[in-house]
Amino acid sequence: MPEIMNEDLIRSITAKVLQEMSGQADNTIPIGISARHVHLCKEDMEALFGAGHELTHFKDLMGGQYAAAETVTIVGCGATVLKARVLGPLRSATQVEVSATDSRNLGIKAPLRDSGDIVGTASLTLIGPKGSVFIAEGGITARRHIHMSPSDAVRLGVKDKDIVKIEIDSPRGGIFGDVLVRVDTSFTLEMHIDTDEANAFGITGKTFARIWR
Repeated sequence: MPEIMNEDLIRSITAKVLQEMSGQADNTIPIGISARHVHLCKEDMEALFGAGHELTHFKDLMGGQYAAAETVTIVGCGATVLKARVLGPLRSATQVEVSATDSRNLGIKAPLRDSGDIVGTASLTLIGPKGSVFIAEGGITARRHIHMSPSDAVRLGVKDKDIVKIEIDSPRGGIFGDVLVRVDTSFTLEMHIDTDEANAFGITGKTFARIWR
């Protein structure tokens, strides 16, 4: 009986064949730097901005998300307070994403988590123009990840929730490990890292990455 190839090898071969057929040898992934930001639930949004308030659209983001014009102030246990932009649409639970440096400055311990995984995470206070709210949990440092469409996933030889290593093409380039792949029809190809990671690798402006094999 012939030996059956494993799924990872099949995806790798498929990606190579599709690139050759399309004449597309470019396997680069654009990098987006994600500054600190806040996702709000409806109850917290109204406490911060007033009853009946609706977020003001500022800039489209991928996956149906958008940057809102609204900002809030983040307060932890330390002397430093930080300003952050709100992202829409509203969620079922409030989540605050900060870098490790932000976390230390705020005097909180925001664990490294995937977006949406907030159980047992850092507590903090948010202040808006109409009031403040205490968040018992929801402060995280976001795990680095790549958004991509299903066709990008096939071309790059990966699948949703794969963990990959990424080679960064920058003046202080290197390898990022533990990078989560997220695949959805609403996504466009982009790797998301926070400001600490960008500074460590000298990433500014238009920078690209490649999956390290």
